[in-house]
Amino acid sequence: MLKPLLYTLCAIVVAFFLLGSKETTYDIVIRGGRVLDGTGSPWVAADVAIQDGKLAKIGLVSGTGKREIDASGKYVSPGWIDMMDQSGQALRDVGLAPNKINMGVTTLIGGEDGTPVPAAEIKAYFKELEDKGISVNFGTYYSATQARVAVLGDTAADPTPEQLAEMKSLVTTAMKSGAMGITTALIYPPSSYHKTKNLIELAKVAAEYNGLYASHIRGESAELLDAIAEAIRIGEESGAGVEIFHLKAAYYPNWGKDMQSALTLISEARDRGVNVAADIYPYIAGGTGLEVSAPNWVFAEGLDKALVYLRDPEARKRMKVELAAGPQKGWTNLVYSSGGWKNVVLANSHLDDFAKFHGQNFETIGKALARDPADIAWDIILAAYPERPVGLYFMMSEDDVRLALKSPFTSIGSDAASALKEGDLDALGLPHPRSYGAFPKIIAEYVRNTGLLSLPEAIKKMTGFPASRMGLVDRGILREDWVADIVIFDLETIQDTATWENPTRKPAGINYVIVNGQLVLDNGRHTGAKPGYVLRGAGYQE
Repeated sequence: MLKPLLYTLCAIVVAFFLLGSKETTYDIVIRGGRVLDGTGSPWVAADVAIQDGKLAKIGLVSGTGKREIDASGKYVSPGWIDMMDQSGQALRDVGLAPNKINMGVTTLIGGEDGTPVPAAEIKAYFKELEDKGISVNFGTYYSATQARVAVLGDTAADPTPEQLAEMKSLVTTAMKSGAMGITTALIYPPSSYHKTKNLIELAKVAAEYNGLYASHIRGESAELLDAIAEAIRIGEESGAGVEIFHLKAAYYPNWGKDMQSALTLISEARDRGVNVAADIYPYIAGGTGLEVSAPNWVFAEGLDKALVYLRDPEARKRMKVELAAGPQKGWTNLVYSSGGWKNVVLANSHLDDFAKFHGQNFETIGKALARDPADIAWDIILAAYPERPVGLYFMMSEDDVRLALKSPFTSIGSDAASALKEGDLDALGLPHPRSYGAFPKIIAEYVRNTGLLSLPEAIKKMTGFPASRMGLVDRGILREDWVADIVIFDLETIQDTATWENPTRKPAGINYVIVNGQLVLDNGRHTGAKPGYVLRGAGYQE
């Protein structure tokens, strides 16, 4: 009787041992990397196992992966988050986002322009992205100016109480549809016609749904400090968190002064409990339309009237006087703020006749054509319409950029759209290296080359910190059971290769990008996979 029982027990023990020793098979195992978790902590040597889109194990992984990646000598971090993206329309056309993926970006937050559809169509727009498929995760703000134009048109009219209520209703619809907050671009008409008191009311609606108020503030030049104070006031009085887009001190007479004052303003607001922070791109030139060279009054009666003014010789005389006079209330004079036309480069005219001048500054173009640079810019606007010709405005100092990057409450935003095809300009048509190089430049220049930031600091700026800002509770940090958005890169070889002359060059040193557990960049090549999710805001209601 004892022997059969003993045999049975031995068989059970052997079976248990065999079952227990069976190795787990994962979808992907990353071996031997230097793991940076996105919290700012130093790297640790660890394997990372991925299963069903999640981080199954971080540490010593004894199981095997259907796909094994050797990360020896390389760094493994959470996927990088673009806090100021412009891909809302581009992803509808082509969901691959090759320039973003090549930069290690796995999550985009659509910024200044809001959504490419009206508030009532946002749910359908999100479903369209999901049905077509996207390679990146994507969330977006809704623009307060979308609401304004829907109710008031594109003029400078001030809303009546009834019209403001209608605008608030549109914001409510957007927030319930999954927008992450509201956004403004207050240097551009008709957004510039928003009054602070009305923005506070619209931001209150966003705050009800735990959304942010995000802004290209009213002025980044001589009026920078007042504009930051306005954004902080909107957050403080509405209860909404505040995101200041692409923070810059874009006024050459005040280089070395205003950025420190701006950071102090933000820091003091944070100390008293205002949830305010900023993002930045690591370049000394901004890129935007040539229309900013015309005073805002030109656009106050709508676009059709603006085109009339741009053709009118008498109106041009007044415009030139104001250009030369410097900053004015209600208009950011970017030409003056950059130090004149010699620091404004024609990036893309959309015109064959001017293609030979692309990459040249307007002072040089003016001499070549024996004409006033302002007349050339305004003629290009008229000839290219309805396309938007764009310029590069060299209006920041490197020291101010470095100061902003060093701040603990700044994250990274490219202010660029996805490209429809790898190697092409981004969908905005703006030849700016930020669309292909912003994120690798942070690591290459400001970590490896100059030591401005430690590597854990830089990774936190691009992962954990922005994720917490946007309420992304299960990504942005490498933690077991969290979403597997991952970048694997080589610190020695990572490099932004995009330049002012060649702004669409692919970066080097970023080896693998994983989105929701699937390889999208495999040994430097886009796989064509579209595992990205639409990320809806906290106020979303089905």
